[in-house]
Amino acid sequence: RKQISVRGIAGLGDVAEVRKSFNRHLHFTLVKDRNVATPRDYYFALAHTVRDHLVGRWIRTQQHYYERDPKRIYYLSLEFYMGRTLQNTMVNLGLQNACDEAIYQLGLDLEELEEIEEDAGLGNGGLGRLAACFLDSMATLGLAAYGYGIRYEFGIFNQKIVDGWQVEEADDWLRYGNPWEKARPEYMLPVHFYGRVEHAPDGVKWIDTQVVLAMPYDTPVPGYKNNTVNTMRLWSAKAPNDFNLQEFNMGDYIEAVLDRNLAENISRVLYPNDNFFEGKELRLKQEYFVVAATLQDIIRRFKSSKFGCRDPVRTCFETFPDKVAIQLNDTHPALSIPELMRILVDVEKVDWDKAWEITKRTCAYTNHTVLPEALERWPVSMFEKLLPRHLEIIYALNQMHLDRVAALYPGDIDRLRRMSVIEEGDCKRINMAHLCVIGSHAVNGVARIHSDIVRNSVFKDFYELEPEKFQNKTNGITPRRWLLLCNPGLADIIAEKIGEGFITDLSQLKKLLEFIDNETFIRDVAKVKQENKLKFAAYLEEQYKVKINPMSMFDVQVKRIHEYKRQLLNCLHAITLYNRIRCNPSKSFVPRTIMIGGKAAPGYHMAKMIIKLITSVGEVINNDPYVGDKLKVIFLENYRVSLAEKVIPAADLSQQISTAGTEASGTGNMKFMVNGALTIGTMDGANVEMAEEAGEENLFIFGMRVEDVEALDRKGYNAQEYYERLPELRQAIDQITSGFFSPRDPGCFKDVVNMLMYHDRFKVFADYEAYIKCQGQVDQLFMDPREWTRKVIRNIACSGKFSSDRTITEYAREIWGVEPSATAIPPPNLPRN
Repeated sequence: RKQISVRGIAGLGDVAEVRKSFNRHLHFTLVKDRNVATPRDYYFALAHTVRDHLVGRWIRTQQHYYERDPKRIYYLSLEFYMGRTLQNTMVNLGLQNACDEAIYQLGLDLEELEEIEEDAGLGNGGLGRLAACFLDSMATLGLAAYGYGIRYEFGIFNQKIVDGWQVEEADDWLRYGNPWEKARPEYMLPVHFYGRVEHAPDGVKWIDTQVVLAMPYDTPVPGYKNNTVNTMRLWSAKAPNDFNLQEFNMGDYIEAVLDRNLAENISRVLYPNDNFFEGKELRLKQEYFVVAATLQDIIRRFKSSKFGCRDPVRTCFETFPDKVAIQLNDTHPALSIPELMRILVDVEKVDWDKAWEITKRTCAYTNHTVLPEALERWPVSMFEKLLPRHLEIIYALNQMHLDRVAALYPGDIDRLRRMSVIEEGDCKRINMAHLCVIGSHAVNGVARIHSDIVRNSVFKDFYELEPEKFQNKTNGITPRRWLLLCNPGLADIIAEKIGEGFITDLSQLKKLLEFIDNETFIRDVAKVKQENKLKFAAYLEEQYKVKINPMSMFDVQVKRIHEYKRQLLNCLHAITLYNRIRCNPSKSFVPRTIMIGGKAAPGYHMAKMIIKLITSVGEVINNDPYVGDKLKVIFLENYRVSLAEKVIPAADLSQQISTAGTEASGTGNMKFMVNGALTIGTMDGANVEMAEEAGEENLFIFGMRVEDVEALDRKGYNAQEYYERLPELRQAIDQITSGFFSPRDPGCFKDVVNMLMYHDRFKVFADYEAYIKCQGQVDQLFMDPREWTRKVIRNIACSGKFSSDRTITEYAREIWGVEPSATAIPPPNLPRN
């Protein structure tokens, strides 16, 4: 059995200890009164065994923070897309080989046990997965950081494809229990809703409220081999025991108890929209719920910074911003700003202006999108009912803000309207992004091009007012999960060449540039890719009963289904290739397997139609005997973190083809790059910086730039002229229209065609010609495997910038005012200090 170097050396003592611990958990924790253990029992026994290694480090880390009293970082996010935890924990604790060996000796297969774990799918896509990568980096960099969010009972739905259509299924991820979380009922906190505001001589009171309890569940977040274990605390809603019983003292006790569900629904389910705002009251409740519970927790910890101590040692809030940093992951936790004001002014009796200064110095805001339909704009009427005190505070903050703007720009009424937090109109609304900007000391975009758009268009007026607030923090991914864990073969050959330092300093991958012409290394990289492809092909055959050609180019686009991400452009390319093969079946073609995966929001009609089109096109192509194994189109069902870990290491080509100016950053693009896929993409999001790092000639860049898109908007985009000018495009559209891909329902795709021809905000046809041409260049290069692999090595070598360790180091120094630490905490078996 090959010991993989980067997964930790398995000492005999470690292996024996893992076996002993595994057996103990199997017999005493789990199976007890049953004679036979199931595979799930084995998974839980191993999870508990690995968790034992975390607990001592977890307690010691928290003690360490209480003794040193560092500034604490609070990352507030309504999404944490964690995926699976077992393998990640083994990797970060350096236990993987020991566990692998011990499990093997017990006659079991580690990979089979890992497959039993449910993904923690508490996120939709990029924003939630970024939060998960950030937690890994903050622990690895030794920052005293906490992730705060909601423990959704049901995460992102499971996607089934039935007759080519997406069907949603509830994600009951907690069905068998979660071995990684620890409930902390002793820290349960009340959260208030509704009620009314009373202005008394001794201050303002929010009274007659409904109370919901927030029960915290803690999950350990281990850093990489540094003995630091941070905490992700997720809140679950519980009804108080007297919930609604007062109203029902007429004796309907049963009805009152059943009504507890109304309170507990707050943490029931994740809203499944990506880059789309849904103004539902339940969603607003979720947003306030996480904020209210978290801020109470933050203030409790600030006041009593002694280990295990619940008594206040600090009563003055002067030093609050020196000890607390709150990062708002998009506008979803924006209510932190008025809530912190409410606590400081109403509860702690801090002077209003002082409270505002404290709030601004504490909070910072990350913007994740420029799409107007994604911006949160809540009706004032909803606030008035649900959070009456917060509405008063927001009005007061807005008045202060507008007075300042009016003083600086006298008579500029239009500017006041544009910059107001309150939008006037038929329905008065609160613009949460504006609230975040005025209430934060730092505002950042997530890639250079995105931050420029934020400054120059989305928040142009605010940038003119306070340019020093605006920053860029280009996103990153954790190299632990996205290289070490998912691609051990590649991590290994890299470590053989340059050592293991790259795992915590990804910029060291630059050292690979000296091996770009090394024939052995070129062969090794190509071999690892081929092994990954064979493994994934076997997985697809088992899961989908499709046989794919492992020598074909694996051409992959995996991400949420959205018009702006232009899966339709990819689909048109597939149809174009198909038509070329049909037209000239004897000609030699570069064989391709086009894989598209991703979920459509359940209420997003066009996204669901796009899935149906992809599956229908696949149905025709995959069953055409003329095509054989030259071309296959596969829709990857239920794309999620654990599937990403399989498909990304196997990909040859990564599709990042959004309309320039629409994708804030992307992080999938970075995962493909570090795993040795070449990118075909537009100059959008982080693709721009990837091209800068690796050299534009080492990516396949095509299509309009941001300024071209703007110019086309000014001129007026007319899809018809492309349709008439480009015969291959016309043929593809005519086939879709005529029912060629949907013979049983010829009109099936009329909405898709109508959108492309008359209402396409994302200008698919405008980039079609350049895209098809660029795909021809991809084919050319793929026919020269040595040259292709040299480009792959250059891309891997230049991907170091895209580590979330680099991103978090920049946040720490430039926003939070803390310094990362490379010093490991002593392990639990050694004395402290």
